[in-house]
Amino acid sequence: MSLSTQEPSNAPAPAPGVAWADPQRQQQFHAWLSGLPVEWGLQQDTLRLASADASFRRYLRIDSARGSLVIMDAPPDKEDCKPFVQVARLMQEGGLRVPEVMAWEEANGFLLLTDLGAKTMLQSMDLQAAPPLDWYQQATDMLIQWQLTSKPGVLPAYDAALLRREVELYPQWYVAQHRQVTLDAKQRKTLDDAFDRIIQHNLSWPSVYVHRDFMPRNLMMSDAGMGLLDFQDAVYGPITYDIASLMRDAFLTWDEEFCLDVTIRYWQKARKAGLPVGDDFGEFYQGVEWMGLQRHLKVAGIFSRLTLRDGKPQYLADTPRFIHYIRSTCSRYMALKPLLRLVESIDGIEVPTGFAFGKV
Repeated sequence: MSLSTQEPSNAPAPAPGVAWADPQRQQQFHAWLSGLPVEWGLQQDTLRLASADASFRRYLRIDSARGSLVIMDAPPDKEDCKPFVQVARLMQEGGLRVPEVMAWEEANGFLLLTDLGAKTMLQSMDLQAAPPLDWYQQATDMLIQWQLTSKPGVLPAYDAALLRREVELYPQWYVAQHRQVTLDAKQRKTLDDAFDRIIQHNLSWPSVYVHRDFMPRNLMMSDAGMGLLDFQDAVYGPITYDIASLMRDAFLTWDEEFCLDVTIRYWQKARKAGLPVGDDFGEFYQGVEWMGLQRHLKVAGIFSRLTLRDGKPQYLADTPRFIHYIRSTCSRYMALKPLLRLVESIDGIEVPTGFAFGKV
């Protein structure tokens, strides 16, 4: 997007609460900000930190003649903004409420975005009350709207190679680095066999556009309607993924009855809309469970990496939740029994003799 050609004024002093580790990047930022169109009425003295991302991105807020706006600060040597801009355009064309990219300095990784609000769906919930079915139905309506815009060859394929790289984060970061466990050849074969089976099962489902982190933490609530963030990693992959992400959240847990209710409602609406969810809900739900298993093996690795490599220990506080998801799914299927036993061994979980298994 072209910016104003006016000469930038001298950069103001940084606002309280906005720290810069790199003085050169701070200078580049203020030169860019000062060069944006005057008619936007950006009030530089209102600049403040909005949030930090799990990646190397961070977000600032600034007041303007159009109200509050958001700035993405994404160092280009660590973050590529092109996918964000591309997917934002795709979602806007599909009628979804996502941030509008008002300005983008690609060379330095600065974006000026419209503001979808300050509260996520997760922050808006009363976790002591009944789960908000209406909000989840709004979310699944938006998901179906997104999936209906799907076209092959537009987004990267969520293929076997990518799925394999993701599940490999579990042995690499969770097992070896976090748990300090060295797998022997037999244990590694158990893991490889399970990974092969999981990936094959997940790729048996038809492909649509996949957000990859479709959950209350990335759904924004406002009077203007529900909005969506953190979509830059979107791919073209199994239709089971995003509903698994929504209902098997890495940050909160609902009763199985509620998860089934929302998933059935989603499946019914998706089927009516012509999306490839199949004619048998039982088969679809099994697909969601197996995709959720893949996701939580990946999450275990990512959260360990965020702690050990990136110095963000708060993520591992949710370890019991996604290990529970992994064990719960594995316990339902005889084919996953060896993986269950290995996971329990790695985590030092003692299981009573006679532990029963469900489906084959």
